[in-house]
Amino acid sequence: MSSARMDLARDSAGDIALLRGLAEVLTSPPDLIPARLSSFLEPLIGHSALVLLVADATGAQREGVGAASFVDGVSFLALDEWRRMLGPGHTRRGPIATNTGGVETFQALSGNGALLVLADPSGSASMDATVLQVWNIVALRVQELADSASPDYLQLARASSSVRMEALTELADEYSTTLESLLAVLRSTTLDDRAARQTATRLAAEGMVHLRTASDRVRTFTEEPVTTAFERLRDDLRPLVRYRDIDVQFVEPPVDGRALPSEIAHGARAVVRGSILALVDRHDVSRVRVQWDCDGTNLLINVRDDGPGDLSEESVQLRLVRQRVLALNGQLSFEATAGWGTEMSVVMPLDPPTALAAAPPAWDLAPRETEVLSLLIAGQRNREIAVKLGISENTVKFHVAKIFRKLGVTTRAEATAFVLAHRPGAPRFGRADGVAYSGT
Repeated sequence: MSSARMDLARDSAGDIALLRGLAEVLTSPPDLIPARLSSFLEPLIGHSALVLLVADATGAQREGVGAASFVDGVSFLALDEWRRMLGPGHTRRGPIATNTGGVETFQALSGNGALLVLADPSGSASMDATVLQVWNIVALRVQELADSASPDYLQLARASSSVRMEALTELADEYSTTLESLLAVLRSTTLDDRAARQTATRLAAEGMVHLRTASDRVRTFTEEPVTTAFERLRDDLRPLVRYRDIDVQFVEPPVDGRALPSEIAHGARAVVRGSILALVDRHDVSRVRVQWDCDGTNLLINVRDDGPGDLSEESVQLRLVRQRVLALNGQLSFEATAGWGTEMSVVMPLDPPTALAAAPPAWDLAPRETEVLSLLIAGQRNREIAVKLGISENTVKFHVAKIFRKLGVTTRAEATAFVLAHRPGAPRFGRADGVAYSGT
């Protein structure tokens, strides 16, 4: 074999190995994607840890593998700040602050807004563009897994987002640090009154600016402007209809509409995408109109086609769409006119479900435990529950422990999920393939 043919054979073998490795990442269960992606990227850009901030029902889900000092040390707020600064389709090399100091990183933001971070990247930047394209592909797969998952996870996200709670915990830590700094100054024995007042005033002013900025970041981390959510929907639909003979018309939501909770924004996009997928392969549909509106309390979705008017909410193609709407406590209605098309209307409430009115007898909860559980799933902390019920915080902790034991759960998120899944009238869903969804 000639030298040129041998080189070509080696190149082909390398390309095949690369594609095989990427296929293994894409076909992995959701919980194994970070580890397999890290192994796949290691020959391209060496790294000590990998962290993903990917879009799903909670707005963003963080996963990581590798050095625990980085995976556990980088905050949601720091990751979200870089995600907003990068812009889709861009990469960056630079430090990110962690609990133990700054760490050099490689960052890539996919076209659908998912962030990839590699800690301590080795080698030159020659492979950065390649890694970005790989991440674009993997991020789309992660989004697909979230879209195709059972709507059960939307129920939990609707009332208790782990990401939201962690972001708010970080914000509470920011407040605590500022107050401790002020107290340290005021208690100092090395400063006179005038110097202490000046230092405390400076710290308070700096702290107010910093905390206000952090509060805004938590808000944007867990909410999405309705216009931004709609623009992402339009971007998602382009590849679905690009090569099909169907015209999708978009009616923009009002620019001053209320921001959407992240799970509502995600669920709404999934509902519209599912509806469009049910229509694009029908030869008798040539035009679809998608409209979003917001009345301050609900997100209003309207999808209308020019087909034969034979679709209904019981159609097999729209079964998952209906389940997602119900999971978000929404309402779905259809109006079909033979020969003129079908109009689908969705109303999604923007606020979480109301508190638990009564617990089923099988839960064996005392009246006071039901009150505590109702406030717990509404997002109240132990201190807030204590004030509201006029009892001590230790008594609240006692009730919470008994509630957890009776429900067979160990965390507030699990308790919320249990209540949403088991209270009377709650919709129950399952994967068509019988496999439980484990999240992204």
